[in-house]
Amino acid sequence: MVRLDVEYLGELHCKVTHAPSGNSFLTDAPLDNQGKAEYISPTDLTAASIASCIATTMGIAAVSRNIDIKGLKVVAQKEMAQQPLRRISAIYLEFDFPNELSDDEVRLFANIIKNCPVSRSLHPDVKLSATFRVQGKEVDISGIAL
Repeated sequence: MVRLDVEYLGELHCKVTHAPSGNSFLTDAPLDNQGKAEYISPTDLTAASIASCIATTMGIAAVSRNIDIKGLKVVAQKEMAQQPLRRISAIYLEFDFPNELSDDEVRLFANIIKNCPVSRSLHPDVKLSATFRVQGKEVDISGIAL
């Protein structure tokens, strides 16, 4: 079990500290929910968590297969629903692989999207969408994952 300490600082700001490392960061409510967006919002962290979890899991798979994905970039965007309750309704991910990948490697990495621990923790109502680009060229993964 990992401990995270959260301190409310006022003005919708929180300080989050990762106990094992002592590293901390600040959060703020988003502009559309009374915040100033001075720091990352808790729901933004969800999108960042899934993107970094998938990239990390891809890294683990790549290392064990001697595939070079160093320089992989992931853009995550989240969409909020307001009704019936405020919640994350969708997360859109864009993966940019700098190095050539075989069809099997694309399939391997596309299947990780739904199988990383954060993806598995999302409510099934949250839409998860992804696009892949390999060396700048979009690759169709529609028949592989999601």
